[in-house]
Amino acid sequence: MRNLEKYKGIIPAFYACYDREGRVSPRGVEELTEYFINRGVKGVYVNGSSGECIYLSVEERKLILEWVMEKARGKLTVIAHVACNNTEDSRELARHAQDLGVDAIAAIPPIYFRLPEDAIARYWNDISQAAPETDFIIYNIPQLAGVALTLPLLRKMRENPRVVGIKNSSMPVQDIQMFLKEGGKDCVVFNGPDEQFISGRVMGAQGGIGGTYGVMPELFLEMDACISGGELTKAREIQYAVNAVIYKMCEAKGNLYGVIKEILRRNEGLSLGSVRPPLMPATQEDEAVISEAAGMIREARKTFLDG
Repeated sequence: MRNLEKYKGIIPAFYACYDREGRVSPRGVEELTEYFINRGVKGVYVNGSSGECIYLSVEERKLILEWVMEKARGKLTVIAHVACNNTEDSRELARHAQDLGVDAIAAIPPIYFRLPEDAIARYWNDISQAAPETDFIIYNIPQLAGVALTLPLLRKMRENPRVVGIKNSSMPVQDIQMFLKEGGKDCVVFNGPDEQFISGRVMGAQGGIGGTYGVMPELFLEMDACISGGELTKAREIQYAVNAVIYKMCEAKGNLYGVIKEILRRNEGLSLGSVRPPLMPATQEDEAVISEAAGMIREARKTFLDG
């Protein structure tokens, strides 16, 4: 019997960790993994959008996953995003992830060329076949991938017994309802847009995977607990506070993940580096935004967790 409980909960997207020279950093990966273990999250989603996957080589992505697994094995659910813009590299990452013993692999559709749904299904199934003993999660993020998961495509993918879930980052909350209905009881749907976490959960998402969870995991854990406990008013208040932080971070000129890593340095003492070009690092002009956002997170913790 497949264990889907390990996917239900708060799963932060893992950030790419670099040293001062911009190389992937084993120390940074180790520190970030331990940070997530200590915060009590359900798992981590490695080498996805927040992990700057399209700017990393296949070998770098392998190394990052290896370092995560050294620390996380048996302590966190690990989902490895393995999609590249060609099938063979994706299959290589899938094989490697299965060899390491991850809980699941995940993939966006191929980007740039607009492919028909049969080609997307073939791409996903080819990847899944390279890791035949590992669960597969569809990553639906149409605003970046340029193509959306449809019900006919999901129906076709559910013929693959390894497909157990959908990381849904489309903005319409209704999509969660439709994917839950089509996927059935043995399929997990994750809420993707962090700004509408409680909306997705109330609509039926059993968990969430998000790029801003990592900078304030306690707040997402508390929101999740409030929803499970029927404290919707408090959940909404936390969501508003979380959204204010997200909106503030997005005011920076630098890339969001560069801003997040700087906040983690200040609030948590983590040294994760910056972001990889062509992404823009946080600039001196972003100092006020970073300082304010870091303070907002600390204040929200006091308001909702320490009281």
